[in-house]
Amino acid sequence: MKISVLNSAAGVNRIRFFSATADGSGGMKKYAPSRFWKKQDSRYQRPIFVAATRQHVGKTTTSLAIISGLQKKFQKVGFLKPVGQQHVEVQSDNGKTLRVDKDCYLVREHFNLHQIDYDSMSPVIIPRGYTRKYVDGEVSDEAQLSDIEQAMTNVSNASDIVLCEGTGHCAVGSIVNINNAKVASMLGADMVLVANGGLGSAFDELELNRVLCQHYNVRIAGVIINKVRGDKYDQTKSYLARALKNTWGVPLLGCIPDRPFLGCPALADLEKLFSTKLLTGYEHRFRHYNVKDTVVVTTSLTRFLENLREKPSRTLYICHATRDDLILGFMGECQRRRNESEKAFEAALIICGRKGKYQISPNIQDMMPGHENSQPMMFVDLSTHQAMTKINDFTPKLNYEDTNRVSVAVKHYEPYIDMDELIRRTTSSDSSFNDPESISFDELRRL
Repeated sequence: MKISVLNSAAGVNRIRFFSATADGSGGMKKYAPSRFWKKQDSRYQRPIFVAATRQHVGKTTTSLAIISGLQKKFQKVGFLKPVGQQHVEVQSDNGKTLRVDKDCYLVREHFNLHQIDYDSMSPVIIPRGYTRKYVDGEVSDEAQLSDIEQAMTNVSNASDIVLCEGTGHCAVGSIVNINNAKVASMLGADMVLVANGGLGSAFDELELNRVLCQHYNVRIAGVIINKVRGDKYDQTKSYLARALKNTWGVPLLGCIPDRPFLGCPALADLEKLFSTKLLTGYEHRFRHYNVKDTVVVTTSLTRFLENLREKPSRTLYICHATRDDLILGFMGECQRRRNESEKAFEAALIICGRKGKYQISPNIQDMMPGHENSQPMMFVDLSTHQAMTKINDFTPKLNYEDTNRVSVAVKHYEPYIDMDELIRRTTSSDSSFNDPESISFDELRRL
């Protein structure tokens, strides 16, 4: 048997075996490429795996933008979330009720990936208690890996290219032996690492994840930097691109400026955060509010009414349930604006209290408008300080129902990602990575 040694993405030798069986021409038959590498004309397209350096860096938004770009270049794009945590219930094509990662529902419905059934998109879900079951021996490695491999087989067979989205950073899932780097290696995928803007801190976080990719012999296709400050954009893009190329030999595939709107929670997000429902204004539950424009009201009614008229129309107010005067003042100002046909009044009111002790009085509840287009109000079983703290600490996530934010996110991210370079980096002319037409051997040695 002949052995060919190539350099991997992380500097570790990647070994390709050549069979001693003759190929009919007197030569040696080359070891077949990964069965998940898709042959496109004379080239092989490898799966793309997206992982982040930590939570809340825009991994899912980046994945959505990449899928949108891939759909412009491939007829059938597949999606897989090998290991998920937060799940939703969906109906599979055969009518079964399944639990899948919430991102699978978002991606399949938004991009109409109906060539793939839900039962193949989210093979492993890790709910509460799963880790203990694994440590107790109730969950086997073989079952997990088999489920992931079978799901990937189904998705790959129905697609021209597959994008896999990881869960968090590359080491997430290690305690159950299915971390992102290991899964990417098993699937023969190239890794795209996503980090938040910055220089030193971003590179340090990337390096920690690169080392794990190196351990599992996963090739890094490139890096995407998110949420870059506008005044630091050119500097961040220039220096990180050079640092990545000089140190790792990989490209900066995207540098995306911050878009504050994407981090603004909608009222629907606050419903989930506080485990409550809007009392009024349900039709506005996908209206977004900037956390910086959130005001805890502790002043007099007179000052509150002045505030309502001075502040931006779309302001989120928080008051206590015992302040009947503020609640009535809010409803009265809404009615005044409506009667005088002024420009849209888009304020919302969170009323804080404690069930059984501090609640909205029955008389006030009877006065709350039940008609359409009323101003949003919700009751939260917390103090005003606790509610404000939770809102400040909250990072909203994309969901399928919030179609406006999903569309805005994709349109904002996609133009900043170099799709041609991503595809070039994840294809080769044969089953190795040594493609002289796309990358030099000197560069390859650093990959």
